[in-house]
Amino acid sequence: MIPYSTQLIEDDDIDAVADVLRSSHLTQGEYVEKLEDEICNYVGVKNSVLFNSGTSALFALYSSLGIKEGDEIITTPISFVATSNMFVALGAKPVWCDVKLDGNIDENRVEKLINSKTKAIVAVDFAGKPVNHEKLKDMAKKYNLLYIDDACHAFGSEIEGKKIGSFADATVFSFHAIKPFTTGEGGCVVTDDEELAEKLKLFRSHGIVKKSFYNADMISMGHNFRLTEIAAALGLSQIKKVDRFIAKREEIASYYDERFKNHKLFLTQKIENNQKSSRHLYPVVLNPELHCPKDDIINELHNKGLGVQVHYKPIYQNSYYKQKFGEFSLAVANDFYKSEISIPCHQKMSMEDAEFVADTFLEVIEKYSYRGCSF
Repeated sequence: MIPYSTQLIEDDDIDAVADVLRSSHLTQGEYVEKLEDEICNYVGVKNSVLFNSGTSALFALYSSLGIKEGDEIITTPISFVATSNMFVALGAKPVWCDVKLDGNIDENRVEKLINSKTKAIVAVDFAGKPVNHEKLKDMAKKYNLLYIDDACHAFGSEIEGKKIGSFADATVFSFHAIKPFTTGEGGCVVTDDEELAEKLKLFRSHGIVKKSFYNADMISMGHNFRLTEIAAALGLSQIKKVDRFIAKREEIASYYDERFKNHKLFLTQKIENNQKSSRHLYPVVLNPELHCPKDDIINELHNKGLGVQVHYKPIYQNSYYKQKFGEFSLAVANDFYKSEISIPCHQKMSMEDAEFVADTFLEVIEKYSYRGCSF
């Protein structure tokens, strides 16, 4: 089966990890700092702080920025639950903003949600497509709010040649296995704020500073959210290839764009001329008449060898959020969930694979178009 996304591990990646395994330090060595430097250079920011996952990076960032009980955070429901879970864990309340048909937060709906309790706007670059960062950043500045970018899909994405990671007060990336480059698990926060970076470094390592070899002092609350040297070595090898990996994803996505252009049964995500997407996902948005047979479509695609997935169930539809915050509904987000299917698009695929995916997807979609829905 061709998965919707996966890692590409090559011999030099394996060698890099093996070198660390033969070394004296499996954690708290030099590789983490080297990878942080490489990320800063790639993104164009002053500080990068690595964590053992994108989720722990989010939690550390929200905590270090002082998000607390009673705060309200305006965010998108179309994301992995970690985006909201980590500030809800601190007592903050999500204020859901509806999305557009590309899966990104609708920047034109944000301002009316701002009130005296609003602490931050948290955006997500869905599938790797950048949100309207300039408008959201200006809005946050106007109301003296934090502007945070959950760019866990978007390492390597750009607007007008400027990398995602350089627009918000702070940006979180994920280096999970299916992302454009990987450390296995892992993530980071990038920011130009030196004071924030120091807080993040403390938070990821128990809040402890070392005064000498044996004399350590815990000066603030923290956790063990450190990335291992093993993971960092893999990341150092992989980051050298990230542009090649994204270029392959773009080649496949561009092929799909041409094959699917102006199709009557679904839409695809349009990347603007001034944007570059990491193409973490290739989302297809089905027309309403295909909502009813969607499960059957997915099952048949799986049976034919396409490991398609759905991104995402609106976070407010999860049982935990219903129980904690009550029933909630947004029209476009609800329809997006009913409509979205992510088809295979990653650096391990050949163009022959892409042709097979496109042929199979179109065959199945057109087969089910005759079933429709009874409204």
